[in-house]
Formats: sequence, C-alpha cells, structure tokens
Amino acid sequence: MGELRERMAADLKIAGHSPSTAKVYLLYARQFARFHMRSPAEMGRDEIREFLLHLAERPVSADTMRQVRASLTFLYSATLGRPIEVDHIPAHRRMRRLPLILSGTEVGQLLGMIRKDSYRVIVMAMYSAGLRSREAVRLRPEDIDSKRRVIRVVQGKGRKDRYTLLSRRFLLELRSYWATTRPEGPWLFPGETPEGHIGTDSVRRVFVDAVGKAGITKEVRPHSLRHSFATHLRELGVDLSVIQALLGHANIKTTAVYLHTTVETLMKTKSPLDQLGTADGQVLG
Repeated sequence: MGELRERMAADLKIAGHSPSTAKVYLLYARQFARFHMRSPAEMGRDEIREFLLHLAERPVSADTMRQVRASLTFLYSATLGRPIEVDHIPAHRRMRRLPLILSGTEVGQLLGMIRKDSYRVIVMAMYSAGLRSREAVRLRPEDIDSKRRVIRVVQGKGRKDRYTLLSRRFLLELRSYWATTRPEGPWLFPGETPEGHIGTDSVRRVFVDAVGKAGITKEVRPHSLRHSFATHLRELGVDLSVIQALLGHANIKTTAVYLHTTVETLMKTKSPLDQLGTADGQVLG
C-alpha cells in the first residue's frame, strides 16, 4: 500500500485509536490489497464485497469479520474520503456463545502448575481482579494501591481507566515476587517485547501448558480467567452492577451474560418435572 498505508496510519493516530487497534486495521487493509493485487484507491464497493465474501466462505471467526469490516470502513471513510463505498455493506451477525468457566478447584490446580513466579503472579492477577492478559502484563508498581485494596487499570480496552479488586492473597504473592525479583524499569513484569514487558503470547503459552499439566479438558484460554472471575463473584452474591464496574463494561447487557453462567442460580431452580404431583406443583394444573 506504500503511501496510502502511511496516510491510514496517521489517520488512525489522529482518530485516537490504540496502537493495537491500528496494527489490526492496517493488517486487514494490507490483506485486502494483496487479495486483489491492487491499491485500495483503485477499488470500491464490488471489490470490498468480494473480499468479505471470500472470508465468509473460508470461514473466519465473527470477530475477524467485524474487524475486517471496521478496517475497510475506516480506510474508505477517513483516509480515502469515499464513505459511499462502505455505506451499504451488511454487518456480520455475531453468534452468541456462553463462555467456558473454570471451577475454583480448576483455578487452584492451574496456578499450582505454573512454576515461574512472574507468570504465576500474572495469571493470579487475571483471575483475582478480572484483568485481560494485556492489562495484567502492563501493570506498574504505582497501579497497586495496597492501602485502598484496589488495582488501577490504566488504558484498558476502549482506552479507559478503571479500578478493580486487589486480593489479599494476590498482594502477598506479589510482594514475595517483588522481594525476590526486584524488577527494574516501569513494569512489574519486564520482558522482551518492544514495550519492555512480558508479552501476551508468552502468557498464553504458559497458560495452555498449565491447563494440560493440570488435566483440565475444557477448551479454555487466558480470557477464561476473566470470565471465571465474574461468574464466581456472581455466585458469591455480588451485584451485577458492581461486576460491571470491575470489568469496565460500558453496558450492563455485556455483563448480563454471567447470569447465564452462574451454576449456583441454576442449581437452586427446580425443573417443573420434579414438581409434578407435589403440593408446590398444584399451580401447574
């Protein structure tokens, strides 16, 4: 894409998109150009539809489809100034699936299989505070407020700051890690990424390895720790609006998915079959 790529990158900065979002948008714009072997400036609605249809038939995930559509929408609307090319492209319908949840026992087994202190503390942070992996690896010493028992999440998803829980057990583990490691620089978990902290890919590899060693057969990923945090809080009786604030959800409808993953609530609900022929079942006629 050459010069057009540089213009798009500059426009993404002007629009305030995060570096990670900009990287994804530029990637899919480049794939679009490579698919047709032409500059996007020479193409329009028909080529965009053909590319999206190609992806849909592969198929790729719904998240990828939405990201590709968003990338091309930005390219044509902001950088090329031709929003008419993307005005009538249908949005990909998202399939709603409930997240897989780890039990408390499984979380404990998982943590026990991570030998390296830095990664065990990162994974513990993700479960104890509902952090995304990117948020956990970017923690700094000043983000840990031990007096107020909170963690400050700086520029999480959507470039929003928020506060979440600081677990006593996590704090003890973090202090032990700090005493033995004394990490230098701005990050609690320094690593080999360009930013200087441990990378999310490394966390994912450690997580997958620990899942296997723990004998957990569920198809979980690091983000499952965040889902488990929210579900377990709900099972402990925490109000949904509090969980919304801890997770940083803008809309409580997003948080409401954890009403469907709470086993405790389901276990307290009796099937109508079990009510037939009982005094309580008389209302059924």
